[in-house]
Amino acid sequence: MNPGSFAQRLRSNRLRVTLVAAGAVFALLTLTWEDALYQLMALVFVPALCALLVFTLLERWPRRLPRPLARWAIQVIAVAAVMPLVELAFFIAATRPGAPPFWKVESRAGSFGALTFLGMLVSSWVAMTALMRERDDLIQRAERARGELERQALDSRLRLLQAQVEPHFLFNTLANVQALVDIGSPRASPVLASLVSYLRAAVPRLSEPVNRLGRELEMARAYLVLMQMRLPDRLHFSVEADAEVEPFRCPPTTLLTLVENAVRHGIDPSLEGGRIDVSVRLRDRRCLVAVRDTGVGITSSSGGLGTGLSMLRERLELAFEGDANLRLSEVVPHGVLVEIEFPAQR
Repeated sequence: MNPGSFAQRLRSNRLRVTLVAAGAVFALLTLTWEDALYQLMALVFVPALCALLVFTLLERWPRRLPRPLARWAIQVIAVAAVMPLVELAFFIAATRPGAPPFWKVESRAGSFGALTFLGMLVSSWVAMTALMRERDDLIQRAERARGELERQALDSRLRLLQAQVEPHFLFNTLANVQALVDIGSPRASPVLASLVSYLRAAVPRLSEPVNRLGRELEMARAYLVLMQMRLPDRLHFSVEADAEVEPFRCPPTTLLTLVENAVRHGIDPSLEGGRIDVSVRLRDRRCLVAVRDTGVGITSSSGGLGTGLSMLRERLELAFEGDANLRLSEVVPHGVLVEIEFPAQR
């Protein structure tokens, strides 16, 4: 909301509240008013509108106040002071020439006192209510603006991390193909063709701010097929997932990072090769992702999360505001299990 529309909304709300409060005072006084009702209407609504005018003027003028003075206090005092001044002017103007002053006439003095008391009481209350409402509105706008800035900062951080993930993944994949070319393997050409087809589908999705688990499963399965062509006798795999998980979002390359890590640090260094099992389940509105391999295990590989998994953990924490977990454990007799848990969000 821009400042102009915000100020316009405040002014319209003030006028509405002022008229409602004046109407309530008018209705109350009609019970004991003996003169013409149009006179009472003028004595109630005109001072109320004058108080609203003074309240609005003091909001902007003077532009600067001495340090001990609070603008809100001046506004409330001025609104209360306007009521007796306007009522006094009305009663003096309504006194006929030669008639005694209104304060010497008991009925008129009583009317002046009642109008002044109710006017000061109600106008002060309305002014304080308006100030508190405006303060709450400003706080809400500030919180929304801060939330928007935090969201933009989060998006920037995610994009930065994603920019680091993309070349890491692509270079590792190309290195696998290069290994086949270097040894003159007849599988190099079909593997390279599969890689080109895979990258055409995967690369446009890598730069997206979020991805869906359904797409992640497709890309992880395609990557494992590609790696199985390179390691036909040393890599076996399975990919299983609940159908309900496919629409839920996750950071791009979440599953790719896990399966690539399993191939690169688990299966590749092992002379016997091994198996990779991927599962994605939905439990209590949370997505549970597990990638288990029977490779060389933690001790013989990196000994820790490594660059890819460390960056994935950070991206998960940013994407789900800390409500995500990444756990790494050893599989007996050898291998690694990486588990991820995050809220199921569309």
